Amino acid sequence: MGFSTLIDLLGSTVIGGMLLLILLRVNDSAVKNTYTYGGELIVQQNLVDAVELLEYDFKKIGYCKNWQAIPDPSKSILTADSNSISFLTDVDSDGNVDTLHYYTGSVDDLSSTPNPRDRILYRVVNSETPGGSNLGITQFKIRYYNSLGNELPCPVTVPGEINTMQIDIKVENYAAYDNEYSTIFWRQIRMAARNLRNR
Repeated sequence: MGFSTLIDLLGSTVIGGMLLLILLRVNDSAVKNTYTYGGELIVQQNLVDAVELLEYDFKKIGYCKNWQAIPDPSKSILTADSNSISFLTDVDSDGNVDTLHYYTGSVDDLSSTPNPRDRILYRVVNSETPGGSNLGITQFKIRYYNSLGNELPCPVTVPGEINTMQIDIKVENYAAYDNEYSTIFWRQIRMAARNLRNR
C-alpha cells in the first residue's frame, strides 16, 4: 500500500464520518419535529375537548327542562372562586335539578407525568365521584363580573351578583421532547349564561 492509498482511506473515513454525523443530526431533528408537531396536535385537540364541554355546561347555568324547578335563576351559582365554580343546572335534560362543580386538582394528582405543571380539571355532577382526565391543563382561571362590568373579587361572596364570566385555560402536553412543552391558551371573554337573568 502506498502513501496515496492511505491518504485516500483516511479521507474516505473522515468524509464517511462527517456524513454519518450529518445523518444522525438529521434523524434527531426529524424525531424532534415529529414529536413536537404530534404534541402540538394533541394539545390543540385536548383544548377543543375541554372548551366544548365547558361552554356547553356553563351556558346551561340556571337551565332546567322543568323551568319551575329553578324559580330564581340568579341564585343558580352556588359558589364561585378563581379556579372553581358550583352551579345548578339540568345536566341530562330530564327535568331534575343537578349540581355541577368544576375545580382543578393539585399538581400532585399527576405526579406520574413528566410535566410538572399539569393538573386535572374535575367535573362533579351532584355527589358522584369526581371525574376528570389529564388533558394537560396547567391553568384554569375564572373571573366574574357584575351587571355593570366590574370585576368581583374572589371568592365571590354574593354569587347572585355574577352577570358574566371570563374563562382562561392554558393547556400543555404532558410529555415533551427535551422539556420543550407545547403551550396553547384560550380565553372566553364575558361569557354569559342565558338563563341567569332569564326570568
